[in-house]
Parts: sequence; structure tokens; C-alpha cells
Amino acid sequence: MSFAGSPSAGSRAPRWLLAVTAAALLAGAAWAQNSPIALTLDARQAPIKIVKSDEAIPVRPGPLTLYYPKWIPGEHAPDGPIVNLTGLKFTGNGKRIAWRRDLLDVFTFHLTIPAGVHVLHAHFDYLEPSGGPYSEGASATDKLIIVSWNQNLLYPAGTPAQQIIFHPRLILPRGWKHGTALPQLARRGETIIFKPVALNRLVDSPVIAGQYYRAYNITPPGEPIHHEIDIVGDSLAAVQLQPALQKDLTNLVYQAGKLFGARHYRDYHFLFTVSNHVAHFGLEHHESDDSRLPEDTLEGPHAAYALGGLLPHEYVHSWNGKFRRPKDLSPAYYEAPQETNLLWVYEGLTDFLGNVLATRSGLWTQAEYHQWIADISAELGPGRPGRTWRPLLDTAAAEPGESGFAPGWLNWRRGVDYYEEGDLLWLEVDTIIHRVTGGRKDIDDFCHYFYGGPNRGPQLKTYTFQQLVAALNHVAPYDWAAFFHRRLDSLSPRAPVQGVEAAGWKTVYTAQPVAASRGFRGGVNAAYSLGLELGDNGQVYDSIVGSPAFRAGITSGMQVVGVNGKKFTPQDFSNALQATARRQPMTLLYLNDDYYHTAHVHYFGGPRYPHLAREPGISDFLDNDILRSR
Repeated sequence: MSFAGSPSAGSRAPRWLLAVTAAALLAGAAWAQNSPIALTLDARQAPIKIVKSDEAIPVRPGPLTLYYPKWIPGEHAPDGPIVNLTGLKFTGNGKRIAWRRDLLDVFTFHLTIPAGVHVLHAHFDYLEPSGGPYSEGASATDKLIIVSWNQNLLYPAGTPAQQIIFHPRLILPRGWKHGTALPQLARRGETIIFKPVALNRLVDSPVIAGQYYRAYNITPPGEPIHHEIDIVGDSLAAVQLQPALQKDLTNLVYQAGKLFGARHYRDYHFLFTVSNHVAHFGLEHHESDDSRLPEDTLEGPHAAYALGGLLPHEYVHSWNGKFRRPKDLSPAYYEAPQETNLLWVYEGLTDFLGNVLATRSGLWTQAEYHQWIADISAELGPGRPGRTWRPLLDTAAAEPGESGFAPGWLNWRRGVDYYEEGDLLWLEVDTIIHRVTGGRKDIDDFCHYFYGGPNRGPQLKTYTFQQLVAALNHVAPYDWAAFFHRRLDSLSPRAPVQGVEAAGWKTVYTAQPVAASRGFRGGVNAAYSLGLELGDNGQVYDSIVGSPAFRAGITSGMQVVGVNGKKFTPQDFSNALQATARRQPMTLLYLNDDYYHTAHVHYFGGPRYPHLAREPGISDFLDNDILRSR
């Protein structure tokens, strides 16, 4: 397919944007920009999942259009949770003002401001959801709340977000504490008064608050910019950070400074929620992140690995995604569509750098990084036949229409592979830089050049594909455009492991089980033998197209209920899989809807699990350079 980063792409504003902008300017004519929009969020009913919004918008008589944020930064899709906006009412001078929703865009509201009205009051409730992806998911419990401002406001059409000033306030339940990167003016009882702030900065500055809250300083010695991790949870035990983890997170901040050579924020807050009752994900912001994991995360033996797989990624986004962002992912306001073809940089490079920093900081061991690379090399090779029809570039370009799709058949249709394949892609970039410069430079030099410069606080500096290529050529002259085209348009069934091999390693398969395979959900992992991933009850999470299990008739969504004449258990399945290495056949009884079937699986190779092994005769660039602490 053609690459959207061609020289002509982005050279002029598309027609739809010019039309939308012209219409928005006319529709927003009644907004008076003479003072900030006063916004008060009352979160005292957060335990029962209601947040009340009250806005005072300066206006003048005439037609007015208001938007509810639609394209949420970092979520790469038009998934603003408009369905949770309820009880909407507008008043002026104490009298109700009628409104109507746009027939072509449910995120848009039209009003006519009567003569004599100078302040429009907008009132509505936001119902905290119980499901949905990202910040549309559950964000409040009996003991805490994560406030994403975009869910709780309307804003006038026709003006870029950075030119609309809000004066926000937040009212919390009695006794709750909070953490945020948003500058604060005062706290009066349970009301926090923040400094006036542009809409784009407000949306980029979530707040976490709760009954159980702790803040830990993770500023490295001698670092002038303050860094902390703010933790909120559903119990006191959940928010306790062990000294060893605090030390590793402090080292993460230090290692990030060494990697990029500059910071572009006033201070930084890792906003970390530990709860079993909120959606689990990470979402980047410029001076903070919204990261969420289960309640017992910090209490368990794998706390460092869990934090290393999430917090460094979101932290790297402060440079890659917030300070530097693809031009087509940077519209002036939240109703304009985003073009996502460069997500292999935005997310892919971030994934690579985040995992490298997790290892350099001590959150991950080198062995854990090795297993990560082995897992994704296997997953994107024999575990991803969808690579034969769908190139990597398309997984990025199609993201707005695929966000939150149902599980199953992932190996054939592909998903957000620009994350994991980005790890392999940018590892290869690192090895190329090292090779063509004779070992004088590596990915750190590119990061210094592309993400460096003076710290002027949170600012946006956009780029195009051509500018990315030019920056790489400045560091290491090479035909980078052709290289990326080959990798992004490839339909090869082989995973792009050239960088792994150039760094001195290769993926091998043995019968030795993997202790903590990437993303494994429990049950049985037979992806690289039978071609099956099963839950504890035999539910088929995925069946790799073309694998022995697939050829026997078992596909995603079915359930394996019997193994060699016995009721299915993970242990019995594993025993039968091991026996195939001794030429013993394997028969599975499976349930498809309400019908039972028997599958005779023709496989005699025993269990196979991916591992990383040294490549003889090639120096170890991975451990000795890429993963080495600075």
C-alpha cells in the first residue's frame, strides 16, 4: 500500500479541515473571549459514580456551538464517552436556554444566546462507567476517582484548544487527598482551586484522588526538576511503595534524563492507581501519566516487573508523543480526525525505549528483557500469519476504526502490532546506527538530537515522516526512507528479527516452559506447538490459522472440554502435549456453540516455548550497550 508519509502528504490543509474550521468559526460567534471559562467539578458523589459539572461561559447574543471532546489525545480514536453525559441543561440570567444536538455529530450542541445574556451556565452529570476502553472505562470506586477533564466539559467551537482558557475547580469527598501536575492556587476545605489554564493543558492534566493516597519523591540527587509518584488505591496497604521500588523509579527518572539529554516539563507526576475496580491501562500526558493496575500490584513479588512494563512507556511519551508528535496527530481541537499512520513511531519507538529504560533502571532484569524480545519475536513470526496479508503500516492507519474490538482471531486479523513490532523495528534502527557509524553512535544520540533542546515547559513540536528521516540521517547517514518502507509494507511471514540478530541474539524454541510469558492470561500456552492459547476452563483465546489445532477444526471462541478421553484440566492438557514428543497422538473434545466435536490433532513435536539465545560469533551489542545503565 502507498505510504502516507510521502513528500506531498501534509503539505497543505485537507479540504475537510478547511470546511470544518470555517463552519466552526461561524458557529462559535456568540462566544466572548473576554474572560476564562469557569469550570467546577463536584466529585463528592464519586463513590456512587456521579460527577457534576458546572461551567460559566462568557457569551454574547447569537448562535453558539459547543463541543464535547471527541478525539482524546493518546487514545487515537473518536472515543470520547459522550454516552455518559446526562442531565444537560443551559441557563442564562436564570432562564433556561434550549439546545439541540447536531444531526451529523452527536458530540456537537447548538444554542442561540438571547439578548442580554453575557454568561451561559452549562450543567450536566457525568456517569462514571463500568466498562469501555481507556479513560472511557471505570474510573471511580468507593474510595477513589481518576478525573479526566475532557469527560466533564464542553467548549466553544471555532477556536484552537490552546487559546481557550479555563479556570477549574474540583470538589472532593471529605478527607480525600489528590495528586496532579496541574498548578494549584489554593485549597479551601474540600475545594481545590487551580490556576487558569489553556484547554489543551487542562485535558492533558488528569487528577487522581482518594481516601488512601500517598506521594513519594523520586527526584534523583542533583536533579533540579521535581518528580514524584502519586499513588491512590482502595486500601492503605495498596499504596505502600517499598524502598527498593522507590530507588528503581528514581533511577528511571535519572536514566531517562541520560537517554534524552533534556526535559520538557515543569515537573512530573506518575499518577498511579491500584484497584481491582477501575479499567487497567496507561495513558500518557505531558507532565504526568494515568497508569492503572490491580490492587495488589505493589504487594506482590513481581511489582518491579509490572511497573517496568507500564510506567517507563508512559513516561517516554512525555518526549515522544507529547513534546514531539506527528503533525497529523496534532489537530487544533478535539473534533478534528487524526491520521494515525505514524503510530509506529509514536507508540512503537516509545515501546522500545520504555522497555530499554525499564532494564537500564533496574525495574527489569536483562533476562526479563530477553524473554520479552523472544516472546514478541515468536508472536510476530509463527504466531502471526496475519502478517501475510496485512502490513504493519495498516495496523497503524486503521487504529481509529479498530479501537476496542472483541478478542479472538488476533493472529489472523492482527491488532495494535505497531507497539510490539515497533520494539523489533527500532531495535534494528539502533543496530544500523551503531554499524554505519562504526560504533561511535547509537539510539541515544538520535534521542538527544530529536528530543533535545531547552526546557520551555510543556510545548508541542510536530514532525513529519520526512523530518524524522532527516533527523536519523543527521545522526547516521543511511537510506532510512527505503528501510522504513520495506519494514512497514512487508508481507513476510517471518518476524522482523534482523535487529535482534545484529545485536548478537536469536530466538530459539525449547520444551522449557516460560515463567511469565508476555501477556499470557493463564491456562495453557501451546501457541508454538499445537497453535492454541487456552484459558483455565479450556476456553480458546486464540487458534493460530494454519496450525495443527486449526487444521483439526478448533478456532477462537470454542472450548476444549476433554483431552484424550478425560475431562479437560490444564495439567492433563500439558501432560498430553508432552506425550506427543513420544509419538503419542492427541485427541481433543471441544464445544462449538451447543455441539460437541472430536478433533484428532496431528502433531508430534511436544511443547515449544520461545527463548533468546546468543548468536555465536557476533558481539553482544544488546546487553553490553543497549541495555547497559548510563
